[in-house]
Parts: sequence; structure tokens; C-alpha cells
Amino acid sequence: MSAPIKPATAEAITEAADILRRGGLVAMPTETVYGLAADAANADAVARLYAAKGRPSFNPLIAHVTGPKMAKTVAEWPELGAKLAGTYWPGPLTLVLPKKPDAAIADIANAGLDSLALRAPAHPAARALLAEFGKPLVAPSANPSGSISPTTARHVADGLGDKVDLILDGGACPVGVESTVVAIDGDTAILLRPGGLDRVQIEPITGPLARPDADAPLASPGMLKSHYAPDARVRLNATEKRPGELLIGFGEIGGDLNLSETGDLAEAATRLFAALREIDSRHPDAIAVAPIPERGLGEAINDRLQRAAAPKD
Repeated sequence: MSAPIKPATAEAITEAADILRRGGLVAMPTETVYGLAADAANADAVARLYAAKGRPSFNPLIAHVTGPKMAKTVAEWPELGAKLAGTYWPGPLTLVLPKKPDAAIADIANAGLDSLALRAPAHPAARALLAEFGKPLVAPSANPSGSISPTTARHVADGLGDKVDLILDGGACPVGVESTVVAIDGDTAILLRPGGLDRVQIEPITGPLARPDADAPLASPGMLKSHYAPDARVRLNATEKRPGELLIGFGEIGGDLNLSETGDLAEAATRLFAALREIDSRHPDAIAVAPIPERGLGEAINDRLQRAAAPKD
């Protein structure tokens, strides 16, 4: 039976926190996508979360916090990380920081690494739930692993409804792509995943963002080559559709569905996952996607599309 969907009222937030304290799973809205929340310190709850998503256990989870005060209970707080958090928290920025030896985070939650991925979400429902719960919550996207991320409560119900205890409905996610992930190594900032915060906003604080070591273990969600994938195969940089395809357009390339007729990258980011779901539900042989400019939020959009188009093997 599918989990109940409840508006994110104060009463529902209290119920959700009680479920989490008992080791349950709650889907919560954030400004990026809906997350599947579990108590970050409860190894059994996190194991249930991995099982619900069908997620590889070597893929670490982001721990969500209310802000720097809660973050400092589980992670070291280097100066560069503090500057970024002071500017962009709460918001769509995840920081990968050194984990404190005594951090109340289950090893399974961060794949046994000596670092932690931390974010303070801006959505009022997520912030209310974190404040009510009082401790970090891991909350990867509330969808089966590797599939399209959910931006509405109904998307969560369609993908994981029978594996979740409660779905909090906070409306459609305003950002629509996952957070930008930046690892802090001393005075160096490394871009692990482009996302809802543009590098142009980050680099005035950090200087040029470094690239991750290709041979390093996964330090962040969303770094697997095949991710965010619909059932149909995806063809990128298409200016027209081929037989059997449906086309997701952008700007002047109209398509069967257009991410933004005006070429607005923020609008395109907000609509990306919902558009992939809508087109995939029509069961085409393939999904063609118009070219997206590699600037601003286009970097994050293209990252998600490249992972959606990658071979699933």
C-alpha cells in the first residue's frame, strides 16, 4: 500500500519526526528535489533507505542539517567551508568536509569514508522537520536509484510509495536539480557535482574550482556514470527527432515538450526531471534532447543529461 501524502503542516511535521525517531523513512520536499529522509545515526534506518532505493552501498549520502551549528557536531569546519556556508546556506550547496571521529553518523551513511557531505536545505518544510528532529537526516533523492529525480510528492508516490512511511507534500521544487557539491581540502575547493548553485557564484569566494581525482572513491551522491535515467535511451544535442523518438526542446527548438521556450536556463532546470518523466511515460523508442548551453545552470543540466544518456550496464 502506498504511503500517505500529507501537506507539510506543523502536525504532519511532528508526525514525520516521530516516524524518523522510530527508524522510519519520510519523503520531504527541499528546494532542489524531494529527499528520502532517515536518521543519519541509525544504521538500520539507513540500510532500509538503501534497500528502498536499490542504491549501491558505496554511494555516500548527503546529511542534511539546520545550519553550521548542527554541521559542526559531525564535521570539521575549515575556514573556506565556513565562508561558503555563511554565504550560501541555507540553499542548494553541499559541502564535503572532514568527518569528526566521534560524529553521530552511521558508517553506512557515508560509505565508510573519512569525509561527510553536508547541506542546509532552504525549503521551509525541510527546515521545520530538521528543527523538530534535532539531528542530521540523510536524504538522497526520493526515487529508485539511477532513475529520474522527483520534484513533486506525486513523483515520490509513483516511484517509492510502498517503501516510504510518509510523504510530506510541500509543492513543486523551485530549483529542480540537485545541489552543487563542493569538497573542501584545506584552501582548495573541488567541484564534485554541478547543481543548483552556479560556479560563477562560488568562485569569487574559492577561486577557480578544481576537478576531482578520477581514481578517488565516490565522495558524493550523483557521481555514478549512469544516473537520473529514464527507461528510454537518451540522445543528446538533437536538433530534430528521428523515427520512434520524442524530442525535448529548448529555446527555438520546439520539440514535443520544451524546457524553456525563451531559453531561460533556470526555468529549464526547474522543469528538467518532470519533462523527462512526462516524455518517458509516453514510451518512445528514445528521447532526443535539444542542445543546452554550457553556461550557468546549463552546466548542471548537461551533467544530469549526460548521466541519463550513459549506458546503464
